[in-house]
Amino acid sequence: MNRSTDREAILRGVLDRWKAAVDRHDPEQVAAQFTDDAIFQGLRPYSVGRPGIAAYYDAQPPGMTAAYRILETRGPADGLVLGWLAVDFSFTDRPTLGVCLSVLVERLGEGWYISHYQVSRLY
Repeated sequence: MNRSTDREAILRGVLDRWKAAVDRHDPEQVAAQFTDDAIFQGLRPYSVGRPGIAAYYDAQPPGMTAAYRILETRGPADGLVLGWLAVDFSFTDRPTLGVCLSVLVERLGEGWYISHYQVSRLY
């Protein structure tokens, strides 16, 4: 396995758990995929930490789902993986919203967690 494949596998591990929690509308489990002090920038003012992340996803409409594609990965340092993704958020009552998402995932102990999350409508 090469480094790019390793980075993509790490991202998929974290993002598959994130997606499953988003799709179930389980804001606490979404937030559990982030570090305690994660910087989170969705499509409203940013927050820091899991409580703000849980509140953000709790405010999302039931039935919202996420589908992502990894576009690029980088390994800026040991224990860190940077990912740039295309994400489509689908809703039951409005058109799908396509966004770009940058995430920085960090190894803590044996697990990987999102420490920085930045959404942009530019795609």
